[in-house]
Amino acid sequence: MKEMQSTLKESVTFKGLGIHTGHEVTMTVNPAAANHGIVFTRTDIDKENLIPALAEYVVDTSRGTTIRKDDVTIHTIEHLMAALRGLHIDNALIEINADEIPIMDGSSVFFAKKFEEIGNKELEEERQYYEIKEKIDFSVPEKGIEISIYPDDHFSVDVMIDYDSKVLGHQYASLPNLDNFVEDISKARTFAFWHELEFLFKNNLIRGGSLDNAIVVVEHEVPQKDVDRLAGLFNKPSIEVKEGYLNNLELHYPNEPARHKLLDLIGDFMLIGKPIKGKVVAKRPGHYANTEVAKKIRQTLKKNRKKSNAPQYDPTKAPVYDVVRIQETLPHRPPFLLVDKIIHLDQERVTGVKNVTMNEPFFVGHFPGSPVMPGVLQIEAMAQVGGILVLNTVEDPENYLTYFLKIDGVKFKKMVVPGDTVVFDLELIEPIRRGLAHMKGKAWVGDTMVMEAELMAQISKVKNK
Repeated sequence: MKEMQSTLKESVTFKGLGIHTGHEVTMTVNPAAANHGIVFTRTDIDKENLIPALAEYVVDTSRGTTIRKDDVTIHTIEHLMAALRGLHIDNALIEINADEIPIMDGSSVFFAKKFEEIGNKELEEERQYYEIKEKIDFSVPEKGIEISIYPDDHFSVDVMIDYDSKVLGHQYASLPNLDNFVEDISKARTFAFWHELEFLFKNNLIRGGSLDNAIVVVEHEVPQKDVDRLAGLFNKPSIEVKEGYLNNLELHYPNEPARHKLLDLIGDFMLIGKPIKGKVVAKRPGHYANTEVAKKIRQTLKKNRKKSNAPQYDPTKAPVYDVVRIQETLPHRPPFLLVDKIIHLDQERVTGVKNVTMNEPFFVGHFPGSPVMPGVLQIEAMAQVGGILVLNTVEDPENYLTYFLKIDGVKFKKMVVPGDTVVFDLELIEPIRRGLAHMKGKAWVGDTMVMEAELMAQISKVKNK
């Protein structure tokens, strides 16, 4: 059976503190259309900003996973991302009024339980997996980090951690499938060692941290004066150190730290952009290693996409954009509107269709008795399809135009004539930054490539709107 993509049935709002900034945060997770993916937007910033949750936007992994596009940043996304993956939510628009996801209790359970309560809405597009065909390895030997992914027919994770800690010891956690995510993994809280806390606090981190949203591991006996000083930092009247943990914290699971590392890995692997089928075995994983593996898989995805054959077009299937929706996005109008349908659209790729008929006005003079679609109009049609991709990155596309700055590597491989259905497939060569979009496009008639080109465009807001 086909698995269909899903989103939430309705929006849900969370409020809490950012663990490092201490800022009050309001975050709303909204339903989104098929192929939208997981996208963040900052509501506290006046300018338009959409940040796709993809590995190439990761800029820091020191104390959580941080993504940035242009100069807009979102910190500590991993617990929310894990909950989305654990509940099989492929598409969501996440509005947030600060630069950090609320930490809640340091786990994913608040997000996961709410998503479970609201329920998923099935969409009309099939869920696309990345199937691991051969073993993937990543390691940082000096830190004892190893991640391997083996081919399998479903997703599973085994995690092992050993920090030379007499309290934690050697821990192992396993998730055979995502069906058990909510009960077995989502409640696992983040953890830190006692010796890290004062350093973090003095470096303006963990301002929203408390003994309610983190497990604190105590390896050695601590002088009472140091305990009292830390109590002051956390605005607590007193702190008790007992049996290796602050305040004799009751663990949700005997191996809760290992399960939290597994949770983090699931969240970070969401940055691949599509779920994987494979068995993950990880030793001492962390955000850096997780996101490096995600980047490696995304590079493979892009290479495979470039090697793939023509995109498949089913004329009986409802388009993502019909011509009415296209005209709501693009300023072009007949006879200069040269795209009839959009059949695929996500944050990186767009596929559009142009049905070429003898009624096109340019066939009157190009050429009498031997009608051929002008190459310059093929480029224009490709540019219009690319414009849909570019304008999909702003919230009010009707107020923007795309101006093409450069066209390179144009190759015409076969004539386009009346009766042809041309499928234009464009993909970003690199993420859109500062309004500049660089795309690689190919045009197909059936299984034959008829044209290819690289295009660069500038997004510009229309004046007096």
